[in-house]
Amino acid sequence: MKLATSVVALCATSTAAQNVGHQKQEKHPHLTIQHCTKSGGCKDEHKSVVIDANWRWTHQNGNTNNCYTGNEWDKTHCPDGKTCAENCAIDGADEEYEGTYGVKASGHELKLSFVTQGPYSKNIGSRLFLMESEDKYKMFNMKNKEFTFDVDVANLPCGLNGALYFVQMDEDGGLSRYSGNKAGAKYGTGYCDAQCPHDVKFIAGEANCDEWVPSKTDANAGKGKYGSCCVEFDVWESNSISTAFTAHACNNTKAKRCESPEECGDDVTTTGGHVGHRFDGICDKNGCDYQPWRLGQKDFWGPGPEFTIDTTKTMRAVTQFITHDHTDTGRLVEVRRTWRQGNTVIHTPSLQVGGHGPFDSLTKDYCTAEVGHYKDHTNFLEKGGFDQTGYAFEQGMVLALSMWDDHEANMLWLDSTYPIDSPDAPGAKRGTCPTSSGDPKDVEEQHPDAFVRYMNIKYGEIGSTDVGSIPAPSPPAGGFSCGECAAHGFGEDQCDCGYCSSYGGCGWTCGQDSSHPPAGPQCQREIHCSECSAHGYGEDQCNCGYCGSYGGCGWTCGKDASQKPLGPKCTVASAVEV
Repeated sequence: MKLATSVVALCATSTAAQNVGHQKQEKHPHLTIQHCTKSGGCKDEHKSVVIDANWRWTHQNGNTNNCYTGNEWDKTHCPDGKTCAENCAIDGADEEYEGTYGVKASGHELKLSFVTQGPYSKNIGSRLFLMESEDKYKMFNMKNKEFTFDVDVANLPCGLNGALYFVQMDEDGGLSRYSGNKAGAKYGTGYCDAQCPHDVKFIAGEANCDEWVPSKTDANAGKGKYGSCCVEFDVWESNSISTAFTAHACNNTKAKRCESPEECGDDVTTTGGHVGHRFDGICDKNGCDYQPWRLGQKDFWGPGPEFTIDTTKTMRAVTQFITHDHTDTGRLVEVRRTWRQGNTVIHTPSLQVGGHGPFDSLTKDYCTAEVGHYKDHTNFLEKGGFDQTGYAFEQGMVLALSMWDDHEANMLWLDSTYPIDSPDAPGAKRGTCPTSSGDPKDVEEQHPDAFVRYMNIKYGEIGSTDVGSIPAPSPPAGGFSCGECAAHGFGEDQCDCGYCSSYGGCGWTCGQDSSHPPAGPQCQREIHCSECSAHGYGEDQCNCGYCGSYGGCGWTCGKDASQKPLGPKCTVASAVEV
């Protein structure tokens, strides 16, 4: 990821610690994936996901007093990292996964919602890890293998990123390496990535509260003295405007806490001025990326039929990790990507890079040409390149699935022009989003109902995973007329007024004629107005004037407290009482 901080730049008021509280029993949402072979086909593996510990409620051991509130540590209980780890605990989650974090797992699908108003706080984004068992992450070695998933990014506008990637976390979340960590993988501990993020609240079994600086723009986050570094491979970083896949190398062989600006690769401001250490650190932060728009292929990815891949429709991504001798023990030398929409297989475009190539995959030659062309000091090859990536896979890497916005660079590095002060530099143009877009405050206010869906995750032998049909897209948050239903990829049964799906718990319904926007929801949650607050809705949501993101619209109250919400009061298209 080409940004200064990690995915966890945004998190809920609930945060992280290393002891385990007992206010709530942890219950991981179940998610089914598949392992595939050419001879045996694809077989279900019943797994689960866990929320990153950074999102969890942190309180004192033995009581419910917070150790971390807003974006600040309680200095009484957290005077230093070791003491804080001893004094504080993180708690489990159950119904909080959906009700607080906006995470819904069902069968082979995982849906992550952007803004979720929970009973105690407003949650922004999420990051989850795939589990092998109740207390261990599933470890992937993708050498000479392929990884496939279906994805829906239609509801990810400028400034948002649905990211699916591998990181070299400890299998048990650091439980056995660090005596101060009593929670482990069961509670989502041990995050690291190639940005060496400083906003991870507990690293190596200790609180990251030393020299903690609360964020000026994020009411829930800050940065501590230490960072958490490891090899990262971004299989997928995308929204509806731009897409990229990126390899990041580090010269450490396992997750490591960095302890100085030089080691962490920080850019710091001192009394003497700005000192840049971005390329001095353990990890390659820029990465070797393949981003079609950045390479000049402007009609490859975007919303609408004029693009090779139409992001208003669901798609399949197949990523192959090729070794030099096509064996599981060979050296990793190439990463290839193909796509599918409907029955059409789409290959990564073959493009020239600074007069070299053409290239259609990540290789050493491509990465060399890219850094020579962009001249952005990317040091992926200097940090070990594909050899380090291959070694990390041999040790096992953890699958992370996330959705986030960016307080450091407004996601301009993915979908706009970045850096904005060098718009004509090679590689600066990365998408059609204006440079004024992506401000988290604006994105959270304007697109709270954004979401991403990851579906039908498969891994296995090369050539074995691109099987099965691709699910239909979710109804858009903004709505469209019933006459446009089929054109947006929905089947007749979905355009019919009887359709009820998982989008906000219900589907769109047609208006009186084809010019009307879908009126949805067709089916409604069974609660009475008098129960509104008890179900986690605020007073403004219980009031009949509310228009929000649930199914594109909000609930409205009945004539008295004993009636069920009539909903919707208004749709995105028009505020008309129904």
